[in-house]
Amino acid sequence: MPATLHEHALFNGGPVLGGVHHLDLDIEPHAHDFLEIAVIGTGRGRHVTSQGEQPLRRGQVIVLRPGAWHGFRDCMDLTVANCCLSAQALRAELAALNDIPMLRQMLWTDPVASGAHGVAVTTVDPVAAEDAITEISLLERDLGADQNRPGRVLGRLVTVLGVLADGRDPGPATPESAVHPAVTATIARLEAAPAHPWRLDDLARAVNLDPAYLGRLFGRYVGLTPLGFLARLRAERAATLLAHSALPVARVGATVGWDDPTYFARRFRTLVGLTPTEYRRRSRSAASVQLTQHPG
Repeated sequence: MPATLHEHALFNGGPVLGGVHHLDLDIEPHAHDFLEIAVIGTGRGRHVTSQGEQPLRRGQVIVLRPGAWHGFRDCMDLTVANCCLSAQALRAELAALNDIPMLRQMLWTDPVASGAHGVAVTTVDPVAAEDAITEISLLERDLGADQNRPGRVLGRLVTVLGVLADGRDPGPATPESAVHPAVTATIARLEAAPAHPWRLDDLARAVNLDPAYLGRLFGRYVGLTPLGFLARLRAERAATLLAHSALPVARVGATVGWDDPTYFARRFRTLVGLTPTEYRRRSRSAASVQLTQHPG
């Protein structure tokens, strides 16, 4: 079965992973326990997700949240540049990325939209795509350097994200300030205890807001309701446990806050596109995955 790719096996202890790959073979569907951005360059191929297969086009940008899965078929000299971010780092040293509206939309809002199963595919102009691929190749070089270059690696990451954000179709002008403090406080509360039986009323009371207003704020800044955000958070935490632990599937669900195994399986499949058992099965060959084998 296809593997789940694990940040602990690929990232070498850092918050970022990058590489440029030229594919002529199929890449079987695989999941990730980290966030991945794949920039499509020249060549041909088809993208496989829970939504089916679609032809790839130059300039496409694929963003996968932790726990999401995809694959590639019918590749012919297909260039794929990967820029991957540690899920742990996104909750720690890279958490500030969520405060930048254009990056929040790219890295969070789009891939967690209803029915997306953690995968978003957008398009940038060809020049932006080539610039991003060039920067990712330089990121790969810096990561492979003998000396530790955390500042340079962080700079490359910010440049890659900036190039991709600038190259997107801006759509209607919707200027936003930083995330509303009530949303930030609520997210912190949910991330600290995702298994707690949260109610919207309790969350709203904690930030002194009307529940309906807190819901509207989340819709504006996150793209989900507070409880929708919690469900996505639980699914991502469950994906990590399914891939990394030997806990029974039902115990995994209870650990993240879904005590009913049937409900856990239904919610996880809705959010990830696989049942918990299928997702765990895909992770079994992860020990054999090497950095050079990770094309997307």
